[in-house]
Amino acid sequence: MTSPFRIPKPAFLILLCVSALQPFNLFAETLTVATYNVNNYLLTTRFIQGTFHPNYPKPEVEKTALRANIKAINADIIAIQEMGARPFLTELLRDLKHDGVDYPYSELLDSPFDPDRHLAVISRRPFTHVGKHTELSFKYFGATEYVKRGLLEVRVATEAGALALFVVHLKSRLTETDHPDDLESATRRAGEATAIRDCILKVFPNPSAPDARFLIMGDCNDTRANRPLRALSVRGKTQIATPLPGGDTRGEVWTYFYAKQDTYARFDHIMVSPALKKSVQNNAVTIYDGPNVMAASDHRPVYVRLNLLRKAPP
Repeated sequence: MTSPFRIPKPAFLILLCVSALQPFNLFAETLTVATYNVNNYLLTTRFIQGTFHPNYPKPEVEKTALRANIKAINADIIAIQEMGARPFLTELLRDLKHDGVDYPYSELLDSPFDPDRHLAVISRRPFTHVGKHTELSFKYFGATEYVKRGLLEVRVATEAGALALFVVHLKSRLTETDHPDDLESATRRAGEATAIRDCILKVFPNPSAPDARFLIMGDCNDTRANRPLRALSVRGKTQIATPLPGGDTRGEVWTYFYAKQDTYARFDHIMVSPALKKSVQNNAVTIYDGPNVMAASDHRPVYVRLNLLRKAPP
């Protein structure tokens, strides 16, 4: 007599194949990472309603817009440039939490070469490692100079393994304190980028290794065709990281508006290591263009979504 519970042979073979493949199932985890130059979240001279004010804080209208942008992006980790000292970061985190956006983990880099504008990272995930690289040097017209704002390195745990972020803010194009032969500080930025690149290669000697998952991100004050981005991308035949393309909802690619010259440029970048490139959603970044984005800063934030995979345990 034939059992009524007998599984037909084709179905049995399908079940057998699925069962055999189960140890190799992949689990996906999506992580959103952003970079944002918050434009002088500190005390500085400001032109307010036709009058110059020394040691003036970032106006409340700008802070409100900034927090609204951060809330809209909803990133898991945000790399920040032009943050003031620790009390200013504490204020931002407090006000974000009041607005319903909690980032319980944060780091701030104090560089001896720029006491005003700092690098910072705020995160919903704890850091498994923090590296504060403040003594990165390079040769500059025969003298030794240092990366002005240093290099902030943080790592977090993910389903795919450790993910490292290297946060940068290269020298601006203002040349008042630089060499007279260095137009718009181009040579200085290239030197800073080279020193940062060499530091990253000490951390990840083989950037193409499967476990070398890292991002280089921040305000480079330069476009992808210029020397700083090339220095961060390759050394000789070694591919270090790739600058990601992308745009806003209208297809526009600028991230910085320079009001004095009425110009737009793409200065804010996210670069990915070879091992991480396959995890980038849509192979591109997004430039945020919400309604109040320019009320907060002269830079627009940039973010990337990473789909991180790992093999399930047997």
